[in-house]
Amino acid sequence: MKKFLFTTVAFVALGATVPALAADLPARGPVYTKAPAYAAPLYNWTGFYIGGHLGGVFSSDSNFGGLTTGNNGNGRFLGGLQGGADYQFAPNWVIGAEAEYSWIAGNNGSVVFPGGQIYTNNQRGLGSVTGRVGYTWGPGLLYVKGGYAFADNNESLVNGAGAPLAFGFSGDHSNGYTIGAGLEYMLTQNWSAKIEYQYYNFGNSSFTAPAALVPFGSFRTDDHVVKAGVNYRFNWGGPVVARY
Repeated sequence: MKKFLFTTVAFVALGATVPALAADLPARGPVYTKAPAYAAPLYNWTGFYIGGHLGGVFSSDSNFGGLTTGNNGNGRFLGGLQGGADYQFAPNWVIGAEAEYSWIAGNNGSVVFPGGQIYTNNQRGLGSVTGRVGYTWGPGLLYVKGGYAFADNNESLVNGAGAPLAFGFSGDHSNGYTIGAGLEYMLTQNWSAKIEYQYYNFGNSSFTAPAALVPFGSFRTDDHVVKAGVNYRFNWGGPVVARY
């Protein structure tokens, strides 16, 4: 009986001690879990776009056997529209295609031949269909472009009295090639702005008629264009995501 009473008292004392010891233990700190991987949004260049541009065109002086025609290096105002599509096939590379047309104010100038004939080329516009490839970092895109070009020429030849004369050329100074480079910057997901230089070359031509102008040889037609523009982009999907 004494052993039973002693054992009961021991268990009661132990039961009273355990909660007290638990109360003296320090509180557990917060449980930390691994944070999810950080996802940084990058700009997406993939998709179609349309836009407009303004700038200036500078035509090289053409030469007929020493007789100079052209605007003598003076710039003419230029403005137009462009549209195209880009594809971002890697985190930092973009390829695309673009078509554009630019209206030009003024004309290339006139040349007066010794016989009194006056040849005038009113270059009303420039167009191109080009491919382009660029390197992008975030919102910036540095690119080069090149392809087919055409000139919308309105030409005339008159005699000293102002009467029109029939004429013909060898070569084609309306179709040629263009190359260029530019920098485009994405202002928002749908709007971008660009600055661009483009060179147009339409080759050399010479008169085949009238016979009096044939000896004056050939002339060159090429243009240098500097322009700034904006594009509205119809992006495919959301921005590209890089995980760290």
